[in-house]
Amino acid sequence: MAYYKDLREHIDALEANGKLVRIRREINKDTELMPLVRWQFRGLPEKERKAFLFENVVDVKGKRYDMPVLVASHAASREVYAIGMMCEPDKIMEKWAEAQLHFLDPKIIKHGPVHEEVHLGSNLLEHGGLEEFPIPISTPGFDNAPYITCGNWVTKDPETGVRNMGVYRAMVKSKTRTGILCSLGQHLRTHWEKCKSKGIPLQAAIIIGASPNIGFTGATKITYGVDEYAVASGIAGAPVELVKCKTVDIEVPATAEIVIEGEIPTDSIEREAPFGEFTGYMGGEVIGPYFNITCITHRSNAIFNVFIGQFNPSEESKLKSIGASANWYKFLKYDLNIPDIMTCAFHESGGGSAFLVIQMTKTHPAKVFQALYGATSRSSSWPKIAVVVNEDIDPWDADAVNWALSFRMQPHRDVHIVPGKAFLLDHTGAPSSATNEERLYPSPCGGSALLIDATRKWAYPPVSLPKKQFMERARDIWEEEGLPKLRTKEPWYGYSLGFWTEENEEEAKLALKGEHYQTGGKLARQRVSF
Repeated sequence: MAYYKDLREHIDALEANGKLVRIRREINKDTELMPLVRWQFRGLPEKERKAFLFENVVDVKGKRYDMPVLVASHAASREVYAIGMMCEPDKIMEKWAEAQLHFLDPKIIKHGPVHEEVHLGSNLLEHGGLEEFPIPISTPGFDNAPYITCGNWVTKDPETGVRNMGVYRAMVKSKTRTGILCSLGQHLRTHWEKCKSKGIPLQAAIIIGASPNIGFTGATKITYGVDEYAVASGIAGAPVELVKCKTVDIEVPATAEIVIEGEIPTDSIEREAPFGEFTGYMGGEVIGPYFNITCITHRSNAIFNVFIGQFNPSEESKLKSIGASANWYKFLKYDLNIPDIMTCAFHESGGGSAFLVIQMTKTHPAKVFQALYGATSRSSSWPKIAVVVNEDIDPWDADAVNWALSFRMQPHRDVHIVPGKAFLLDHTGAPSSATNEERLYPSPCGGSALLIDATRKWAYPPVSLPKKQFMERARDIWEEEGLPKLRTKEPWYGYSLGFWTEENEEEAKLALKGEHYQTGGKLARQRVSF
């Protein structure tokens, strides 16, 4: 089956799989839209979360929009993410690895639906510029403006010409100007710094509402110098079709819903934010680049696409969690050649960035810290906490991970601390009121990372749960009685971990025959007198 050619086919697939909610009543984009979607992340189990399509949108001034708003279409849940990847949920990691190991070059074509309407020059303002679009307020009561949250920014390295695509938020500042949060070390910021040294602006385009492989790739930290369109093509199994922008030297998906073209000046910067952040707190004010719009193109009857982020769990934390997990899995297993790696799990409670659990088969004790140090070498900031667990620990289950941390680890032996890490948006690094110089606290090391080996170091007694056959029989009875549907958590039965004698096993078998008095008699004969 061919991959989705556009967002509209993706919406059809979500609806066909029961993962789309259509809201036809009038909804205020500034006060009601995001709070309504937020409730499913605060009140429903993950499997019940869906994408939302708002068909009747107004703003606080009473303006009515013809354009619908789509929220949480990429990663309302792991199942929704898998629909976007066109695979089963348990195949996401390997599909991501294959896409990065086997790139496909994108294809340039002359025309595409994204150019059905073109607004530039005086025509740009006649159509309202950004006011044409129902851009929601993400955190009503705290955000200082509507923000574009699902924008995939495309820029080029001014020295090599290689494209980069990344998701960066954009504060709406006027009809033709936005902010952009791109911190030092992020790829767009690297392009901006290079243009600044040359005394030229950075050309850019914002893609809104493309096929989901574009959003997945833009939100995942692909290695610098790799064309993200080639990775997105790898996900699709076919070249992404691109068209040239009208006013900048950038290529964009031909079937995107909306493209905003323009330049990011490099001779001045201005304030942006506060904005609700993935850390679960409001992000503070920053001074940084801004974007001047030169052209807007879009499809007829376009759809505005939005990510919901801020407090975890959210679509953003799920999107980052799966993308980062797949990215680190590929890096550790294939790039660092650690075949022991089974999977990686960036937990949503850490924003899909801060807390990583690595599951591995541990063929040698040294492999554990090879993986841990490798994991923290990949980014200047994240992960902040990295844990390795055995193959019998579900790395996504916080209860299982906490069990391993509690009873398979000793702090004096199994914990390392790595200094010299950045702490972007992390309020633990320095007070929010700190100056840039003070934010180097604790000087000169910046932040740090915690590495934990939570694997077994020797043989353990069996897991203290009934053996598999007894749990399976009990589950049959549960289902026959019509009891609530079970959501099985590992481990769900007892198994040996190497320390269990033949005598222990024989005594357990006697108990199952009702012959435990034999054991009692044996113990009496072995009694020790003082």
